[in-house]
Amino acid sequence: MTAAEGAGPAPLTGARTLWELVARRASLTPEHAMLLEPDGEELTFGEFARRCEVVAAGMAELGVGEGTVVSWQLPTRVDTVVLSMALARLGAIQNPILHLYREREVGFALRQTNSELFCVPGVWRGTDFTALAERALEGADRAPTLLVLDRGLPEGDPERLTPAPAASDAEGSPVRWIYYTSGSTAEPKGVRHTDQTLLAGGWGLARALEMSPSDVGSIAFPFAHIAGPDYLVTMLSIGFPAVLLETFSPPDALEVFRRHGVTMVGGSTAFYVMYLAEQRKDPATPVLASLRLMSGGGAAKPPEVHFEVMAEIGGRGVVHGYGMTEVPMIANGSPSDTDEQLAHTDGRPVEGAEVRIVTADGQVAPPGVDGEIRVRGPMVFHGYTDPDLNAEAFDDEGYFRTGDLGRLREDGHLVITGRAKDVIVRKGENISAKEIEDLLYTHPMVVEVAVIGLPDPARGERVCAVLQLAEGSHGLSLDEVAAFCADAGLMTQKIPEQVELRADMPRAGTGKIVKEALRQEYGPER
Repeated sequence: MTAAEGAGPAPLTGARTLWELVARRASLTPEHAMLLEPDGEELTFGEFARRCEVVAAGMAELGVGEGTVVSWQLPTRVDTVVLSMALARLGAIQNPILHLYREREVGFALRQTNSELFCVPGVWRGTDFTALAERALEGADRAPTLLVLDRGLPEGDPERLTPAPAASDAEGSPVRWIYYTSGSTAEPKGVRHTDQTLLAGGWGLARALEMSPSDVGSIAFPFAHIAGPDYLVTMLSIGFPAVLLETFSPPDALEVFRRHGVTMVGGSTAFYVMYLAEQRKDPATPVLASLRLMSGGGAAKPPEVHFEVMAEIGGRGVVHGYGMTEVPMIANGSPSDTDEQLAHTDGRPVEGAEVRIVTADGQVAPPGVDGEIRVRGPMVFHGYTDPDLNAEAFDDEGYFRTGDLGRLREDGHLVITGRAKDVIVRKGENISAKEIEDLLYTHPMVVEVAVIGLPDPARGERVCAVLQLAEGSHGLSLDEVAAFCADAGLMTQKIPEQVELRADMPRAGTGKIVKEALRQEYGPER
């Protein structure tokens, strides 16, 4: 059977561990395609489960078992997904590390988790990850064993495996995953997840996007990101395949996607913009005729992007969502939403997520009133590795304080207005960076925009617009930006007082613009 053939059986629900979900899917649709790579390698669900057991046996021979802490910093490829689920089969504690992290973050994660084994790819994309690990661990009292996986994964006899660790209910589910969020001024935070929290997040995404076995997905983002297992759960629950990309180049990616008939692409706003740029090179020829929708999260989405994708590329446009390392899925749009809802909101809270808005005085806000977004539910992480951070992270009713600002509308949809730290305080007045970004994105010369507040002795903070312009643009002056904003009716206090032009933006692993890097570059110490 081909990847996108047939409606398939009903979705799998009720799994209590990721390995249980892998095994149940392999039993139900063993011949259906699961993992697709550009070079033609393909694994069915049945082959994937068998391969995971062989690798689990090989890892067990290296001493890995239930509770063993294994860190890995690996590319997005079939072997990485296999290794991750082999470790899940053994009940190991996994610490996935983004390939962008360097000595500071890697060393901190390995030390704080007390990793016993660290899996690296050797040399990949010009970086020697073995040498990086050795530098990161210089002076450490205790260092993990390095396992270089440049020649494949360890293998063993599955018949010698002990039974998979017993499943438990959500409340008693052990922490099996530790993800790190990297701060520029503070130490990275270790985020503790269970199989149950990841299962809940993935199921919420699958339901919101109305995924089906006839879909063909894509993982063009780092599998080591929290979105990796999130997306894997959707594939296993629904029974559809996905194309894996180690590196992302829009022309190359689209050629692979066309070959496999991919129906869902995305990652973040940066990806949407890159796909639009490719379509605009030849407007008459669809870059991806099989597209059903674009989806993603991790960064704000200007409303205009949805309409541009729908009109120029096709499908349902952009069905954007909202999540974070601590809570992989909070809210997501749905193909059944109206265009107005898809363009101007981040969807409804996903199944199981309880979202409330809390104002500055600690009151729960009614619909339409802005405040801090807080969330509670089965997809919420089980605290940080540093327990001193937990009291401030949760309120008295167990809601996680996201640090994001937004409002719930009367229709139940969530509108994110920005991070608390993205509020620019100019002469005592709070200014939303996102409001200005959404407006500047509509300028015909602008393809990417980030608005930041910079220290200013007279104003407290001044509004700085950092712009990436379309190819062939002649430039955009501060006066032209100010005139555009004024003509659009933006109040004078919000009009940018500084404009910086860039060829590209500093980005995190999923494409999100790193505003702190921009603040440092254009701030007073420049």
